[in-house]
Amino acid sequence: MVERTELWVNRKDLRATKIVNDTTPQLAEGEVLVAIDKFALTANNVSYAVTGDIIGYWQFYPAEGDWGKVPVWGCADVVESNCAELPAGERIYGFFPMSSHAVLRPGNITAEQFMDFAAHRKALPSLYNAYRRTRAEPKAVQDFENERCLLFPLFATSFLIYDYLQYNALFGASQILIGSVSSKTGFGLAKMLFDDPSIGATVIGITSAANREFVQSLGCCHATMVYGEEEQINAQLPTAYIDMSGDGRLTAALHHHLGDQMRASIMVGATHWDQQHKQEELPGAKPEFFFAPSHVQVREKEWGQGVPMTKAMAASMQVTDAIVQIMQVEWLHGAPALQANWVAMLDNKVPASRGLMVALAEQGA
Repeated sequence: MVERTELWVNRKDLRATKIVNDTTPQLAEGEVLVAIDKFALTANNVSYAVTGDIIGYWQFYPAEGDWGKVPVWGCADVVESNCAELPAGERIYGFFPMSSHAVLRPGNITAEQFMDFAAHRKALPSLYNAYRRTRAEPKAVQDFENERCLLFPLFATSFLIYDYLQYNALFGASQILIGSVSSKTGFGLAKMLFDDPSIGATVIGITSAANREFVQSLGCCHATMVYGEEEQINAQLPTAYIDMSGDGRLTAALHHHLGDQMRASIMVGATHWDQQHKQEELPGAKPEFFFAPSHVQVREKEWGQGVPMTKAMAASMQVTDAIVQIMQVEWLHGAPALQANWVAMLDNKVPASRGLMVALAEQGA
């Protein structure tokens, strides 16, 4: 048993948090203890918390009472093992809690990856139960460890939305609106669409005035608009809207402005989670939630198991190469720093150009 530090979030009040210090449990047969030395904190984690009870994100690492552990993407070392096929010293990448340590039960172990077979995770999407054994991967991937934590999960989602749009022939749209385009998933999607010559639609990013210059510096949109400028959008063109913000008021404004020309309204993220409100019946296409694992299943039936995520990884690396120099990676050491920045992330006070990496384990970054 070793000392463990975690940050718990109240599922009913996301701004209420507490730092929990305890010791890790005794390992059962087949389990491993991992020390999580780095993970990313992004708006994606806010979306996990906001939809935690709806989709099940709180169930990956259960806490007590109304408290929950927000999942994050990070890297860890196996420091204790009761699993002969996964010895101490292994380096892994995957879905962890905001914690210094976690206990996993590896199964379906191959040279490249394994699944967590913990009983409470069996019914959860397999996409989040898979862990990569990174030393089996190409050096080019290993060298992008920080970027992988910060950007790859988001850009993988970007790719899956990009592919979903193509799969549906852009829903007949000639313009694609991306709300909160300054979010990493937002500008990743914009970049993939903008750089693809086969996409005939105009890409329009919607963001705050503070993030407009940053978005324009990425060269990922044909036009960039600030919130409140929705009336400038051509309402005569068939349109697909990708909602990264979860801002119900923005969604309503766009639907009323575009009317029946709103051919698809796809909800993805929740960067503006506190601006949600009960949605009335809206003109145009009914807003629908995009759940990445569902589209992965559709594509795996056509392409083969694992192929969609392999394509997503390649697309993620390409976008990462294009924008990594613009990102300012900032390290947060210790639970108090994480606690403060979690609230800042909730309040949209973390500029899009900042990439927050967290180190809670004693060995740090």
